[in-house]
Amino acid sequence: MMIDPIADMLTRIRNGLMASHSSVTFPHSRMKLAVLDVLVKEGYIKGFEEVERSGKKAILVELKYLADRRPVIEGIERISKPGRRVYMDRAHLPKVRGGLGISILTTSRGIMTDAQASEQGVGGEVLCKVW
Repeated sequence: MMIDPIADMLTRIRNGLMASHSSVTFPHSRMKLAVLDVLVKEGYIKGFEEVERSGKKAILVELKYLADRRPVIEGIERISKPGRRVYMDRAHLPKVRGGLGISILTTSRGIMTDAQASEQGVGGEVLCKVW
């Protein structure tokens, strides 16, 4: 039984980048798809697709690297955890690396970046930081 599937996804991405893999695979969930959609829109990963592995749904993520083979994602960190949920209102949304990174939040209007949440005037649970 997996206690924190979002942390597992982030760890698989982080490990895949450190090992210079072109892609990583992990179990399917709608929340993971929404987080990955934000990462694609922000340019941190090439893309993702839903696949079937041994009769179960999975997600295949294509990792993105710079021309000198350095990963685009320098760091990815889980903030809100099952044992300690972290919520921020719109006035206190975190800035990652002085605005050079993003925070991904789950709000009443869906999963979005800190900039989008600030623009829409909503707060929510801070899932992770990416830079």
